[in-house]
Parts: sequence; C-alpha cells; structure tokens
Amino acid sequence: MRPLILKGHERPLTMVKYNSEGDLLFSTAKDSTPTVWWTSNGERIGTYRGHNGAVWAIDVNQDSTRVVTGSADNSAKFWKAENGECIFTWPHKSPVRCVCFSSDGRFVFAATAMLMGQSSEIYQYRVDKESSEEATVPVRTFVGHSATVTRVVCHPSGTTLISTGEDGTVRKWDIETGQNTETVTAHQKSVNDLQLSKSGGQLITASSDFSAKILDFRSLKVLKTFLTDRPVNSAAISPILPHVLLGGGQEASQVTTTGDRAGRFEARLFHLIYEEEIGIIRGHFGPINTVAFSPNGRQFASGAEEGFIRLHNFDEDYFQTNYN
Repeated sequence: MRPLILKGHERPLTMVKYNSEGDLLFSTAKDSTPTVWWTSNGERIGTYRGHNGAVWAIDVNQDSTRVVTGSADNSAKFWKAENGECIFTWPHKSPVRCVCFSSDGRFVFAATAMLMGQSSEIYQYRVDKESSEEATVPVRTFVGHSATVTRVVCHPSGTTLISTGEDGTVRKWDIETGQNTETVTAHQKSVNDLQLSKSGGQLITASSDFSAKILDFRSLKVLKTFLTDRPVNSAAISPILPHVLLGGGQEASQVTTTGDRAGRFEARLFHLIYEEEIGIIRGHFGPINTVAFSPNGRQFASGAEEGFIRLHNFDEDYFQTNYN
C-alpha cells in the first residue's frame, strides 16, 4: 500500500473530508487555508482564501457545489466549491469549532467554542436562498453542551442532528424544534471526533480517554469499544467491510524516540465485530489528527500534526483476506 503524500499545508491538519463521489478530498489545518485535492493522484486543485486563523472544520454538500468552514478567527464561511469564492461569512463571538451541512443541503450548522465567557452553541443557518438576508441570521440555536462542541453531523434522515463535546457526551437534537432529545455520556474525557456509518445506523466516536466506540444511532447505546494505549483523535467506519480506522498518538511534546513503536503515530485498523486490532499503517511523523474512508471504501486519508496528508489505496489482498 504505497501512499500518496499530499504537501500543501504549513501547519498541523485538523480535518480531512471526502465529497460524496469520492473524487475530491477537502482538508483544513491551522494555517488558515482550506484546500481541495484530487483523490486519484493527490494533486492540489485549489484553496479557499479568507480566514485569518486556524481552520478547524470543513464540510461539502451532496453535489459538491458548496463548502462550509469553521475557524479560530470567530467565523464560519460559505464558499462556492469550484472557484473558492466566499459567498458570505457568519461572524461569531468565539472560534467556530465544527460545521456541517444538512442532508438536503438547505441548512448549515456551526458550533462555537466555550471561550471568554461565551457558551458553546450550535447555530443553524438557511442557505438555500443565498441572496436573502435570511441566510445571515440563525434559524435557531441548539444549547446544551457544558463544554465546547467538537463535532456536529446531520443524520441522513434529515430530522436529527448529532453532536459531541469536550464534556464526553453524545447528543441528539430535533432539527425542527432545536430540542435535545437524547444525551449519553459516552466517554470519560473529550470526544474528539464523530462519524456515521454509510447507512446512518451507527456512529463512531474517538476520545482522549484512549478509546473509540460504536453507538447505535436510535438508542445511543454503546455497541462496541476499541481500547488503545494513547489518545484517539479520529475514527471512521469502513463503508464496505466490518472494519474501523483509528488515528491518534501522544502529543509531540510527550514523545520519546526510544522504545518499540516510538511515538505511535500509525493509523490502526480494528475489526468492528471482534474489537481486535487487525492492522497498522505507519508513515506519519506526528500524532494523526484526522482520518476518513473514501465512500467506496477502497481508500482512506489521514492528516497529522506534521502537516502532511497521506492517501492510502488498499491492496487487493486487503479485500480478499479472511479476518474472521
């Protein structure tokens, strides 16, 4: 499995995100310039210029025409995907830590950090009428997390928003009313990432408590737990095999270069059913901050503290091996 190494960011990666077709990869980093790449050859297509601080999150709508980003410059921005034109900016009173589109693309959700006396809230904006004043004013606000919201994801059904936070909770929200319909404390420390399975029936969390967990979407019951010996920064569910991918590692300041698997900056594959590690993919020189499977499950992307993205295309023997 020879990876493509994507060099375009000058600072640590914060998020990688495939579009629905899988031919594009969007990335954000602490260097203020979101970037889009071809996944077939790793070539950089272009950048989205306008933020003045670290960019924490990015999402792309279903038909890959619009992009939304959230930044430490206290703003979320709405972009034309094809040419990088910023359509408008939503200013906030604290950094925007995560963003997502609704499943139908009509709404954008942006969550702010708890900072300088500001509570962490999720704002819903209507974006299907881009020329109207309506787009600049929140439709509603979702309030409930006792610490910074770290991820927001819209369920494919279009009726439910799911969020995670530094408070260790996973929450479900009714998009129509803004009500917090269900909350579970899934982790003892911050939940750093949240991703859905292809069907939307399950979700995976990654946490600083050295674990990742699979939860049932309807009940938020924990179904599977993947234990590691380091903080887990990101986790994803394969769309075609019963496998999950974890990325993490110690902080660079805590890393020693002695001992086996020093630094432990590899991505790790686990069997979803048996909760056992089945593979290790090495290559990064710093903690892995973000991972994602391509929609067809034949590739995955990882972004790390050292500023590189690695695109890994699975070999055929990966699909032919019996992991049971």
